[in-house]
Amino acid sequence: MQVEKVVPGLVLVLAQLSVFIERTAISRITEEIAAYFSGGGGSGTHENGPAFVPGEICRTFHSAGEMLLQHYINMRTQRISILLRKRFTTPNWFKHKEPREVHMFVDLFLQELEAVESEAKQILPHGVLRKHRRSESNGSSASSLSNSLRDDKMSRSNTHRARSQLLEKHLAKLFKQKVEIFTKTEYNQESVVTTVVKLCLKSLQEFVRLQTFNRSGFQQIQLDVQFLRAALKEIVEDEAAVDFLLDEVIVGASERCLDPIPLEPPILDKLIQVKLAKEKEQTPISP
Repeated sequence: MQVEKVVPGLVLVLAQLSVFIERTAISRITEEIAAYFSGGGGSGTHENGPAFVPGEICRTFHSAGEMLLQHYINMRTQRISILLRKRFTTPNWFKHKEPREVHMFVDLFLQELEAVESEAKQILPHGVLRKHRRSESNGSSASSLSNSLRDDKMSRSNTHRARSQLLEKHLAKLFKQKVEIFTKTEYNQESVVTTVVKLCLKSLQEFVRLQTFNRSGFQQIQLDVQFLRAALKEIVEDEAAVDFLLDEVIVGASERCLDPIPLEPPILDKLIQVKLAKEKEQTPISP
């Protein structure tokens, strides 16, 4: 079947079906065969055809399940990557106007992730609840990067010198933390959603590094990322890795900006509150 005609949810169903066959169905089939041929009638069947080898069949379905699960993740990630690429290649970032609100691409991005989350909830089981939070000792509060950016920039008159020191500081912090970003995807809702989010943020980071931003463009990225930070933590199990990747997006944007002076925290908070208020107004009230 052509890739564009395959429904992602079907691929996920087939992945879960393969897991079920491997973990449950094969053992039951083996028991039925053993019971049926318990009188010795099964001995002759091996002479007329290949023996039923449960281990080999389990390995086949295990491999198929992993391939199908990865294919589902790739399909969903590629779809979102198209959205991200369009967002970052369409505007002239060098002439970007001062940010007034969170960009609409954030809504589209979150809608795509909601679709992934919805499919995962319908098809996959829950995993073991384990939220990986970044330690406060690593300076990981949601606004720490923004505050550090502001402090470093406002305390120096030489923009280029300030940017250089800023990047050295935050890159050193990111490498020091040694956050494990990509781990093996498990057959559960949380793991699949988290993997898709991580891959999309990695794509976002790469698209940012291909652009050149003015101050306002950099501030728009800062605003969008700050809004995403809280929203994504609601749906992923690995908050530390998501924080890490979002920080890298900001650092990447500052590297590509000629004048990376961030928004003041009060302005940033106000714009985010305006966005949250709009969402609340648009949310239908359940009876």
